[in-house]
Amino acid sequence: MSKFLPIFRIIALLEGVSYILLLFIATPLKYFAKDPQYVKLLGMPHGLLFIAYVVMAILMSKDMKWNNQTLWIVLIASIIPFGTFYIDKKYLKTKNA
Repeated sequence: MSKFLPIFRIIALLEGVSYILLLFIATPLKYFAKDPQYVKLLGMPHGLLFIAYVVMAILMSKDMKWNNQTLWIVLIASIIPFGTFYIDKKYLKTKNA
């Protein structure tokens, strides 16, 4: 088990939640209610979490000896809504965690 696993799981969860909030709540409010404050509020934290997710995925790939295909799946999941939740269930959740 990787020493980065608990940290990566938390970052993946937060990144996924921030993406869903940004995509399905803040963006519609910006365009339909003409209220951009939520996009401004969520944009920066989501961007930082996205960068942290990518960096941690690369570190995890070395620790867990993922092949390139697995790494690409984990990285691509970060741009698909609910993708990080799938990654947590499929690749990160262990029987001991």
